[in-house]
Amino acid sequence: MHTDLSEKFGIEFPIFGFTPSEHVAAAISRAGGLGVLGCVRFNDAEELDAVLTWMDENTDGKPYGVDIVMPAKIPTEGASVDLNELIPAEHRAFIDRTLDQLSVPPLDDDAARNEGVLGWLHSVARSHVDVALKHPIKLIANALGSPPNDVIVQAHEHGVPVAALAGTAEHARRHIENGVDIVIAQGYEAGGHTGEIASMVLLPEVVEALGDSGAVLAAGGIGSGRQVAAALALGAQGVWMGSMWLTAAEYRLGARVEGKPSAMQEALLTATSSDTVRTRIYSGKPARLLKTKWTEAWNSAEAPEPLPMPLQNILVSEAHQRINNADNPDVVAMPVGQIVGRMNEIRAVADIIADLVGGFEEAVSRLDKIR
Repeated sequence: MHTDLSEKFGIEFPIFGFTPSEHVAAAISRAGGLGVLGCVRFNDAEELDAVLTWMDENTDGKPYGVDIVMPAKIPTEGASVDLNELIPAEHRAFIDRTLDQLSVPPLDDDAARNEGVLGWLHSVARSHVDVALKHPIKLIANALGSPPNDVIVQAHEHGVPVAALAGTAEHARRHIENGVDIVIAQGYEAGGHTGEIASMVLLPEVVEALGDSGAVLAAGGIGSGRQVAAALALGAQGVWMGSMWLTAAEYRLGARVEGKPSAMQEALLTATSSDTVRTRIYSGKPARLLKTKWTEAWNSAEAPEPLPMPLQNILVSEAHQRINNADNPDVVAMPVGQIVGRMNEIRAVADIIADLVGGFEEAVSRLDKIR
């Protein structure tokens, strides 16, 4: 399992693993892939700097990257407008009523509020870039398409390639025209923000549209070695995986008793590939989440329409914090792809990657026998 892109990044396997957990990201890099740390959870630049310093010290000198959330067009925010004032009272009332109905307790009085997860805001995302480029990162990926041109230039000046997610071939072409180096073709099956075209259709369309102008990573519905082999057969230079790492043994975000899966992991372990829903309730843009009582509440007749980004994220941010602390698998609010049906045990990152490599080799060997 080796491609030109894995050669370029100096990694053993073309497996790019996105995760909000620095422990998982570091483990992916140590196991021969490229761990990519999601930065949106960091409201404070100093906190991100400290975590990236930890990454520097715990990746055994192996490369890693970061993922930011930055729209190409700068939204109105902060200085001139109080975004909280733009959130309708009826939306807040629905949140309070729903959490009460689901028996989700309030935060402790001394609990730190996440203030709307400021990492979703453009200005904070820029600070993430500035901080990250002070560390030996090898990739900046943007979860919302092409970053602004000056950010791409800034990354390139530091010798850091830029990746961006695409849900159509046209999106992919625009990314390359904007200076993006790697396109992540993310299919409908994927967790988090995703488009409407399935991976089996999207990937070859993107590969053909780009030709030799940019490398392509396949995302969405990848959780086994045979799926990695299929992605490479369709022209990808590697795979971008996010959901599979949520049930990794190293994942430490959220309430968890040592040696026991967190409530989020318990919910994922029992889910099938049918137990996800694509909705705007997480951030204001279509994203695939685990289907739970929380997502069902938003489908009720009394539920309001989700707000646009970043207002929806600000609206639900404290609710997500309360849900996370509640330790109840029935009300988890978690992005995950349809591959969740394969995520039925807690495994170490190294074991997940070993299974991916072994499954890939078996699939290639099986194809070699077909004449």
